[in-house]
Amino acid sequence: MLHPFKAVSLSFKKAPLEIRELIALDEAACRRFLHTLHHELALTDLLVLSTCNRTEVYYSAARDQSPAIIEALGQLKNLPEVAEYFPYFDILDQHTDAVRHLFEVAMGLDAQVVGDMQISNQVKQAYQWSADADAAGPFLHRLLHTIFFTNKRVQQETSFRDGAASTSYAALELVEELTADLANPRVLVVGLGEIGADVCRHFGDSKLFQDVTICNRTRSKADELAQECGLKVIDFESLVPGLKEADIIISSIARDEPFFTRDMVERLDVLSYKFFIDLSVPRSIATDVEQVPGVLVYNIDAIHSKASAALERRLAAVPQVRAIIEESMIGLQDWTKEMMVSPTIQKLKNALEQIRLEEMDRFQKKMSPEEAKRMDDITRSLMQKILKQPVLQLKAACKRGEADQLIDVLTDLFDLERQPDVA
Repeated sequence: MLHPFKAVSLSFKKAPLEIRELIALDEAACRRFLHTLHHELALTDLLVLSTCNRTEVYYSAARDQSPAIIEALGQLKNLPEVAEYFPYFDILDQHTDAVRHLFEVAMGLDAQVVGDMQISNQVKQAYQWSADADAAGPFLHRLLHTIFFTNKRVQQETSFRDGAASTSYAALELVEELTADLANPRVLVVGLGEIGADVCRHFGDSKLFQDVTICNRTRSKADELAQECGLKVIDFESLVPGLKEADIIISSIARDEPFFTRDMVERLDVLSYKFFIDLSVPRSIATDVEQVPGVLVYNIDAIHSKASAALERRLAAVPQVRAIIEESMIGLQDWTKEMMVSPTIQKLKNALEQIRLEEMDRFQKKMSPEEAKRMDDITRSLMQKILKQPVLQLKAACKRGEADQLIDVLTDLFDLERQPDVA
């Protein structure tokens, strides 16, 4: 039997944006949720991952705990009727399915923009939160380090990460399409969330845009990024004049309620077309803003499959990436199986050591220190030789999936039930 690793997933594949933004968790909420799941539901090997495209919980438990996890998520998000959202969740209660899903998520295979590199960093961050909460057990540690190693192989051995096919780059390509007829489009980026900051870096690298301005509530953060990317900055207090001048407004503001409302945008007196691009989850631009004449709004669901050439290379590399994942999963599975029999091996060692020590106690009183030392060395060596074959046979049986029967035989032969459980 493999480790009882499971997952609960809500993603863009089944849940529309309005559902995902209801469920989305910021860092503080992720940390609180980890604490609840670990201490109140007694779940281990916990990983809570929440991005603009997904909110997922990975965990180890003997039984499927997805209803309790979703209920706890509803309580955290103050959603009294959370049961109505159950159909949007995928339940992965088989070890192999959950492990493969996390591999594919971390590699970017399951992203809206295939190969998106941001998700890899988000998985690392989620893992750090789990480690901080002491909620990552031995299996999760092994799994995540295997994933990180696999990610390096994918970068080094395939073209899956070539180019800049990410959500932020897709946003840049959307801006290029929308402003194709403008001689010198004026772009304003408001808020410097993770994707917003990456968009600014893409604008800095682009030769197509010469008039890009950053506006952030914390001016120092905007100044630092503007210097890095060669962009302009305006104070947050000057946002309204900046909005009036801009042809494209890209919002990456992190807050629970929309920042850009219909009333605010109506006061801009839009005389020609103005495009708003919302990179935030929850959305920072109210849905009725598009009812303002001359205003068009694009949300995160509209920004994918834009990085055409890089995306094609990445799609061509997908079979190679999947093959690397399968190799990694086989190695992880072998380790997992051995981990499942390691308590039996340790109990067997303890049982033989107990017999050895009892026999040593019978005779060493009649021996000189030198003789006792020699006898200790001989019996230790003998015990190691006796242990070698059962251990090798157990590990081989693990790989064949036949360890249970051999464990039962060893347990009966050496009365291992009497040995204390190994932590």
